[in-house]
Amino acid sequence: MVAYYEILFGLSVLLTLIYIAIWHKHFDVHISLIFAFIPIVNLAYAILAHSRNLDTALAAVKFSYIGGCFLTLFITQSIFGLCHINLKRWMSAVMTFLCLGSFSLVLSIGNSPIFYKTVSFDIYKGLGKLKKTYGWGHTLTLVVISLFVIISTLALVYSLVKKKDVSNKTSILLMFPMSFSFLSYFLGKILPDGVDAMPLSYVFAQVIYLIIVHRLSLYDVTDLGVDTLVNKGDTGFMSFDFEDNYLGANEMAKRVFPMLNDINVDSYAGRHIQIKNTALKWLEDFKRDESSNRVYYEADDRIYLITISYLYDGKHTVGYQFLITDDTDSRKYMKLLSNYNDQLSAEVSEKTEHIVQMHNRLILGMATMVESRDNSTGGHIRRTSDVVRILIDQMKKDADSDKKNILMLFGRDGLTEEFCKNVIQAAPMHDLGKIAVDDAVLRKPGKFTDEEYEKMKAHAAEGARIVDSILEGTDNESFHKVARNVAHYHHERWDGSGYPEGLKGEEIPIEARIMAIADVYDALVSKRVYKDKFSFADADRIMMESMGRHFDKRLERYYVEAKSKLEEYYRNMGD
Repeated sequence: MVAYYEILFGLSVLLTLIYIAIWHKHFDVHISLIFAFIPIVNLAYAILAHSRNLDTALAAVKFSYIGGCFLTLFITQSIFGLCHINLKRWMSAVMTFLCLGSFSLVLSIGNSPIFYKTVSFDIYKGLGKLKKTYGWGHTLTLVVISLFVIISTLALVYSLVKKKDVSNKTSILLMFPMSFSFLSYFLGKILPDGVDAMPLSYVFAQVIYLIIVHRLSLYDVTDLGVDTLVNKGDTGFMSFDFEDNYLGANEMAKRVFPMLNDINVDSYAGRHIQIKNTALKWLEDFKRDESSNRVYYEADDRIYLITISYLYDGKHTVGYQFLITDDTDSRKYMKLLSNYNDQLSAEVSEKTEHIVQMHNRLILGMATMVESRDNSTGGHIRRTSDVVRILIDQMKKDADSDKKNILMLFGRDGLTEEFCKNVIQAAPMHDLGKIAVDDAVLRKPGKFTDEEYEKMKAHAAEGARIVDSILEGTDNESFHKVARNVAHYHHERWDGSGYPEGLKGEEIPIEARIMAIADVYDALVSKRVYKDKFSFADADRIMMESMGRHFDKRLERYYVEAKSKLEEYYRNMGD
């Protein structure tokens, strides 16, 4: 008899370990609690069987009632979750309160006649056993458990009748754990002495839930790693298994294919003629030729792009997935261009784009012209622009994990996409002011005299003036401001020792602080007429020593994290 409880305890532990091995973050938390509590409860039954005195037996039986009180709650809540029926918070609170109240009555065992009127201990065929007569607390606990069984049954019946997005197989399977556990209580009355059916019912419940969770990832689209796109609401998903059984779809997919609302999950989709003539037809084409994975579908004056791919659960293919995106604007725009239905709009767009491109080419042309005069900065404009882009990309990558630092650097609005675009676009303009520097100074291969250095330093302010002249009257004021600041202040230093204004700390615009890092780093690792290039290690040492003096210390982490990309970039550049 003792072995019976030991075996059931061992099985419950084994089944819990299997659950842990297949656990997925989208599994209902109440299912996880069921698997966590059942081994504890079955251990209590084993301890009761091994007990040799009343105190041990009473402690064990109190633990065993965790099953009756709390596992019933967890099973009920898991049923509501798997059936996609939302419980109000107050409902969950009431249910939890009833379970806690029932268990508080259990804790009175051995101390008062509330739960057991009388209780004594006996050993029967080597098995510890309690002899008891029940009190009103036991009756009340049984009523609470019965109430949960009734609620769960009603939820499952409702799911079978009304819920199209819940597999009928799952609903039927969910009926077994609760009903078997409930019946096991009464079944124990007719079983041989020493044999309690409750721990067996708990192991049975674990087996059923393992079967259910094995299929969960197929029924829930969000379980397949597309949560963000699903919740965004402008991308549709629908899935089928290898036998063309319908597995599920999100709300957008059901708007595009309303017939999905009439198809039960886990049923053959070909029974619906519209799905057979659309989705399943496309799927057949995909099976014959996987390059036929894109289809356009029109519905309600909208044009949707359908992309077919395999559905994955981990590394395993488990079916097919349809990605649905609204491509109406793109398709109509292409048709508009081809038919000239809106000639004016097309011409305006074309001219606007032409002006923007011409504007950008003008700026790059001027910058290149300046660079051609300076024999020490060949390729400097292109390289510093790329370094700025690499640094900005790193900041964008770290924006979510480093919100506090980002806010300190960029203010309340944070690192906006507009700012990133403006800084990258403005980077080539940083040395425009050198056009006003005399050739004798600009092209000098050696060290500047004090007088020459003063002339060279004038290029920063002159650059700001040129930028103002070029961008005067532009509609893009934010770009104008960034470009001016980059040209004017990229030689300022954090400690105030830079030029032309001697600005210090946050007086220096953030775009100029970023440009300064790119400008100095390129100067260090690039070969010039008057020097060889520094090694990456030496350049990095100088850059790190300059953090907090030349450069903003708060930009250090982005430089450090982007360092490997910068080194790779310059290696690829060659000499």
